[in-house]
Parts: sequence; C-alpha cells; structure tokens
Amino acid sequence: MIQPHILDQISSVIGNENFFTSPEDKITYSYDGTPLLEHLPDAIVRPQSKEQISQLVKLANTEKFSIVPRGNGTGLSGGSVPTENCVILDMSQWKKILEIDKENLTAWVEPGVITSQLHQEVEKLGLFYPPDPGSMNICTIGGNVAENSGGLRGLKYGVTKNYVMGLEVVLPNGEIIMCGGKSVKDVAGYNLKDFFIGSEGTLGIFTRILLKLIPKPQSSKTMLAYFNSKADAGRTVSAIIANKIIPATVEFLDNTTIRCVEEYSKIGLPTDIDSLLLLETDGHPVVVEEEAQKIVECCRENNAIEVKTAQTVEEAMRLKTARRSAFSALARTKPTTILEDITVPRSEIAVMLEKIESISKKYDILIGTFGHAGDGNLHPTCLTDERNRAEIERAEKAYAEIFEEAVKLGGTITGEHGTGLAKKKFLHLSTGHAAIDAMRTIKKALDPNNILNPGKVFDI
Repeated sequence: MIQPHILDQISSVIGNENFFTSPEDKITYSYDGTPLLEHLPDAIVRPQSKEQISQLVKLANTEKFSIVPRGNGTGLSGGSVPTENCVILDMSQWKKILEIDKENLTAWVEPGVITSQLHQEVEKLGLFYPPDPGSMNICTIGGNVAENSGGLRGLKYGVTKNYVMGLEVVLPNGEIIMCGGKSVKDVAGYNLKDFFIGSEGTLGIFTRILLKLIPKPQSSKTMLAYFNSKADAGRTVSAIIANKIIPATVEFLDNTTIRCVEEYSKIGLPTDIDSLLLLETDGHPVVVEEEAQKIVECCRENNAIEVKTAQTVEEAMRLKTARRSAFSALARTKPTTILEDITVPRSEIAVMLEKIESISKKYDILIGTFGHAGDGNLHPTCLTDERNRAEIERAEKAYAEIFEEAVKLGGTITGEHGTGLAKKKFLHLSTGHAAIDAMRTIKKALDPNNILNPGKVFDI
C-alpha cells in the first residue's frame, strides 16, 4: 500500500481536483473488460499535461510505487487491472482530435479519443481510418495502440500498428520523447515507434499519437453466407483468398453465437444453421461488383446453403452492427462471459473450429465461437458462472488446451487482445522462453524500477 505521505506528494503533483481515493472510485477502477480479474488501486489520477505525467513518473521512481495507464478499461487480457502499490493513470479525458491533415493524410490525436469518433470525423472529409475493434464505440486510440488492436477490417487493411506514424511518449524515467512523424520514409536510428506499439503500457505512456489515414472507399457490398458445417465455412474462407480476393471483412459466427445475436438484435438470422460468414468487399464500384460475384461463387462451391446480399447501405450496417454485438449478445446468456482470442493460419481455420468444438464437449462447457475468419483470428467465448468453481476450473483447462492446439497449428495465443495478466502464463507457448528473457532485458533496461504496469505480459 502506498503510504499517506507519498499519496500527498502525488496529489501535489497532479492537483487535488485530479486526485481520487474514495472507495467508490477505487472499485470503479479495480477491473477492466476481463472477467475474474480485479484489484483495488491505491489512488486514481487524471493528469492535465505531459509535464504532470513526467513529474509523476519521476516521483514513482523515487518513492517506488507503480503506475498503470488506462483508457476506458475495455481491455480483455487484464492489461489495465491495478496491481499492488499502484496508482491508476486515467487518460480517458485526453480526447481531442488535434489535427486532421488532408495534404499528408494524417491525424494527430490524444490517447483518449474514442475510435469510432475518429472514424466519423475523418469520414466527413472523405478519409478513412480502417482499424475497427469490436468495442470501437467505447475503446480509445491509446488503448488500441497499447494492445495493437485489430478489428473486422483487419484482413484487407491491417491492424493498428499499420496506421501509427508517430508517438509522443513519457518514458519510465520521466523523459519525454517523440518517435516517428509525417515523413513516409524515415530510417533514422532504431524504430522506437513500433517498439512501443503493443507493449501494453509497460514501456511508456502515450501523450500524442500520429495516425495514417487513407481515402475512403467509394463503394462496398455486404453479404451473408449460411452453412451446415463449420468445415464448409472454413474452406470457403481459404477458397476466397486462394482466388486472389482480399475482402474488407470475413467474419465467422457459429450456431450458439447466431442464436444469441438473433435473440438480441432480431434481424432475421436463421437459428437452425450451423454457422455463417459475414463478408464485405469495398473499393471501386466495378471492382466491388466483380469481387462480390466471385465471393458468392466461392461460397456456393463450398456448400453454402444460401448467400444473401445486402440491398441497401442501411441493411449492410444492420448486419455489421449485429456482428459487432456478438460479445454483448453472448454475455446475456450466463452471468460470466470469458471472451478469448487465438489466431491460426487461414488454412487451418476449419481444423481449429473443429478442435474448439471437441474441447468444449470434452470439458462440458458452453462455448460460442465468432471472429475474424479472414485473418484466422477466432474468439472462443465461454458462457459460464464464476460462482460455479468446478465449471470455471473446467473452462480454464479447456482454454489451456485451445491455446496449445492453436500454437500446434502454427498460430498464437492472442491475435489482438494482448497478453496482460490473463495470458502471461501461456506466453512461452507462442514465443519460447529465450524470447521472454529478451523481453525482460528490454523492460529492465528502460524501466529498472519496474514502475510501469508491472506484472503484465511477464513477471520480472
């Protein structure tokens, strides 16, 4: 626990009006979007400037308390869950879009900007910021960068790291650096920018972020394909890619997820099918029409029961909104929802789906699976009740086996949620122990006192 005289110093640095220690505030910040993980912080601070953050970090080094950066707390690996002897650094109030540069196709933003708000602002100007996490209406750009978030459009457009051109960062020693910039080409020195992306708040605190924008696609077409087997759906994804078509979106929902989404959104999905694919192609209108036709052909050649094409922009939006509601829809089923995140090579999607189903039956737990099938990123989601300890233990064993199977297929334990607290014991499966030792060396070099988000990703 941080001693009272140190809390007084923290308050002096941040300002009393930006310093919070009430029991209600502590409970509010004791957890993020990850189930079964929570811990009370010693205090919450809302800094008003990068200079305040710098002073706070320097004080943390002197007095040996830790700092956990946080946006809106939507993370799904425990990355912003407080630790012992910890102050939460709430960056959610830093929500200004500082500049949209149409000549250089860039945007300067503060880390607390909501992802969907950035989408709306740049699209008014005919521009496009592709990364679109499922929680885009709540999550912040800073959190996206910290976790290297993905989204529905990841297959064609990539993930957050592909759109970060520069970062202003407060280092663990309190120094403030700028890495990257508006120059498209820049190989001066080490690529520190990419070093910080995906570091989960363990190596630095973002105060400004420079993002790349692209022209908004002129046209798009959205389709739904229904299947009687996951294997057929998986093979369809591989067939589409093999035909040299890169859709903007290829999303998979299994029967459990379909039923929950339909009950939640009531958009007319058939609940007696095994699975479906939500597909979207975008770009020049002529290309979109050609690709859509080929996609429909691939679906039918791989035993799709039916393929439907959205006839209006509004219908397409309803379908995509329903897909984004998958987590919320599943969460209504039971008191506790464990949303997980694995990725395998696209060619192994059908195999992985079958393994998830088999493991679910083996451990007698209910799993609904959905995800970004186009880039092999699946979200097996366990619907359970944390009060049922026996079932939770079975779920933990099931997930351990799912992670192992994903790695055996050439995949990884996480594609977009991060390692955090929830998955650090499985990190060696993906990276090996020598790589973790290398990560520890980097962490110790930059943060010798282990003050920034300690205990996340790996233990020192």
